[in-house]
Amino acid sequence: MVDEVKLNELLGRMVGDLGAAATVALVRLGDSLGLYKALAKGPLTPAGMAAATGIAERYAREWLSAQAAADYVAYDRATGSFSLPPEQAMVFADEDSPAFLMGGFIPLPP
Repeated sequence: MVDEVKLNELLGRMVGDLGAAATVALVRLGDSLGLYKALAKGPLTPAGMAAATGIAERYAREWLSAQAAADYVAYDRATGSFSLPPEQAMVFADEDSPAFLMGGFIPLPP
């Protein structure tokens, strides 16, 4: 007999792991393209992010929206802009921060 509580706990972990796996690629992309560092300078709309980093506005909008959904960046509905709160800046943009984690997203060589 299947224990539904255990099954639901496992499914919850798996969904969380799948979300994390997808987020890793977006974090690496944000680091390699300088998107977090651009946001660390101040709030940006997708158009502003595109202009600041040279990426297409559509991709900026999709990346920013995914990062906001992951709670990695903040979204201001009134202005349509995204920002990097100080705590997130320490983790994603400030290489001198003791909380900087971008090295953890770089794959090890074979």
